[in-house]
Amino acid sequence: MRRYRILILLAAWLLADTHVWAGSRLAGTGGVMQVEGASGGGLSPWGMLTGTASEGEVAVTLGATRADVDDYHLVVSGVAANLYDHIELSYAQQRLALDTLGGHQTQEIYGVKLRLFGDVLYRPWGVWSLGVQHKQLIEGQALARAVGARDTQGNDVYLAGSKLFFDALAGRNLLVNTTLRSTRANQGGLLGFGGDQGNHRELMIETSVGLFLTPDWIVGAEYRQKPDNLGFAGEDDWRDVYVAWLINKHVSLTGALLDLGDIAGLEQQRGGYLSLQLSL
Repeated sequence: MRRYRILILLAAWLLADTHVWAGSRLAGTGGVMQVEGASGGGLSPWGMLTGTASEGEVAVTLGATRADVDDYHLVVSGVAANLYDHIELSYAQQRLALDTLGGHQTQEIYGVKLRLFGDVLYRPWGVWSLGVQHKQLIEGQALARAVGARDTQGNDVYLAGSKLFFDALAGRNLLVNTTLRSTRANQGGLLGFGGDQGNHRELMIETSVGLFLTPDWIVGAEYRQKPDNLGFAGEDDWRDVYVAWLINKHVSLTGALLDLGDIAGLEQQRGGYLSLQLSL
């Protein structure tokens, strides 16, 4: 309950200063809420900050996601705040149900993202941001230890860059993102951090593309490289293809087909996810 009181107080503080409320940036330039709470695609954070706040404005984004694959399902709820288009604060809770094995893994993620320089629309190199995600298992620590994880909490550090290319493909705009992530996380942290095969940080590459079919509809694909720290079961990279509907400037709905590879010894975890986002 304590974390929800903190989020309510944050929202109240932002609402109290209504003359700096968000709205100047174009719809879609804040991405959606990814599975770790940051702004971006479903799998990877992007260089932009959440919502449509420009300098001198603030924004709050709420998100809810459910992903179902063959032997697992994941439910994520989160909130993020964009302060003056300079810094993003985020919180997400992930609850992974082990449908075949039985049990649950629950992880909390606290994120900070700092916009370093640039603009996604008008700068030739786009916009670049530096982010940190502190992750901690609050349920399922015993399973993480049992499969060989060294720790049940850890930090991911990432550098993300995004650029929107106007009139790039058949007269349509194209968004391209690259993220470099330093991590020890197993399955994003849901199976702990480090393991018998490695306990040092590795630099992983994440990429995303999105094509604006219309100003309201985006189709694209994502790829996320993963470390492989646990000897009992190999860890595969994540992939998806997605469709996002920007219903209006405040509401968006995203659906995707997922290929998460093998997870905890269960092979070919494929399925889909649906994510709803509300931006204020």
